[in-house]
Amino acid sequence: MNQQTLSKLSELKLTGMHRAYENILHIHKNELLTADELVQLLVQSEWEERHNQKLLRLTRSAKFRYQAAVEEVTFPAKRNLDKNLFLRLADCSFIDRKENILITGATGVGKSFVASALGHQACSKGYRTQYFNLQKLFTKTAMAKADGTYVKELGKIEKKDILILDDFGLQPLDTQKRLELLEIIEDRHGRKSTIICSQLPVNKWYDIIEDSTIADAILDRLINGAHRLELKGESMRKK
Repeated sequence: MNQQTLSKLSELKLTGMHRAYENILHIHKNELLTADELVQLLVQSEWEERHNQKLLRLTRSAKFRYQAAVEEVTFPAKRNLDKNLFLRLADCSFIDRKENILITGATGVGKSFVASALGHQACSKGYRTQYFNLQKLFTKTAMAKADGTYVKELGKIEKKDILILDDFGLQPLDTQKRLELLEIIEDRHGRKSTIICSQLPVNKWYDIIEDSTIADAILDRLINGAHRLELKGESMRKK
């Protein structure tokens, strides 16, 4: 009878319950459990299994640049990373408030790592997250236009609770890229959160976008009310 129960749990894809029940049979713990305790244990095991699988799917689909955790972020004074602000952001309430984060600093100071850590934290709390190097995003959208899936691709990006755009400003934006970036930012403005990482200080972003009208539209939506992390210090890669 027990083997039939295990087989049915497998057939129903109740992996957590299957593992828990198998363990109970193995150690004869069922002799010590009441009916209520047994049900509670099986349900809890199944919930944990599904929750962990969901987090795994969210993390894989985000395609982070780094495997990073908020616990790994350090706060030496010369780095200019406000610990209190970072920990407040790490509770992910900024996502519920649809707020943006702008992370700037020289190459190697850890901008991508900090952004990835916040992204991993968001995944752990069940938020849909996506990481993109900005140039690779434009390559992806160009391919989507070629095969007719551009609108669908933008829809996927719009639905993400948090979008991380890394290496903003490494290359000048042509007209097409400016318009695509505006479309992405406009779709998310006031609805979802966006994290931007750039080697350039925010006051130089206007020049990178070049077109004054589009620059005003993009930066107005990104900057107003955003949290700013302006990292300093020597390259972490040297260490």
